Amino acid sequence: MSYCREEGKDRIIFVTKEDHAVPSNAELVAEDPDDPYEEHGLILPSGDINWNCPCLGGMASGPCGEPFKSAFSCFHYSKEDMKGSDCLELFRGMQECMQRYPELYPQEDDKESSSSGDAPETESSAPAPAHDQDSAPVPVSAPDSPPVSEDTPAGDSPANG
Repeated sequence: MSYCREEGKDRIIFVTKEDHAVPSNAELVAEDPDDPYEEHGLILPSGDINWNCPCLGGMASGPCGEPFKSAFSCFHYSKEDMKGSDCLELFRGMQECMQRYPELYPQEDDKESSSSGDAPETESSAPAPAHDQDSAPVPVSAPDSPPVSEDTPAGDSPANG
């Protein structure tokens, strides 16, 4: 004997083997696009921005949340030929806000230098030019060392003695 019982928001249906032998005539209900428990991406079915999307990484909250929302909304709804070109001032305001909180909003170059622990490269640390296999390397002296002569063997240089 089949029967159904409700427990809170759940509906429990018990069926017999005979019920399973007959094809189902159940009708599926279309999903509710406004269901707050339904996972959505950045843009909701209505076309609005989902400020709760984890893809925003918390940018919509915090001290610069409102400038971020203003700039992002402007870009999203922009009708300009060059999308977002009418939002430059809002993005500039957002960037200025983020620069006031570098501990919360580190810039990309800050992340790279702090993660590698190296000082930024300067022009003097350019890589040495590549040499042909057939040609011998040309000796080069450092800016504050005596000139290197091709006649002086590497072990006899004044810097090594």
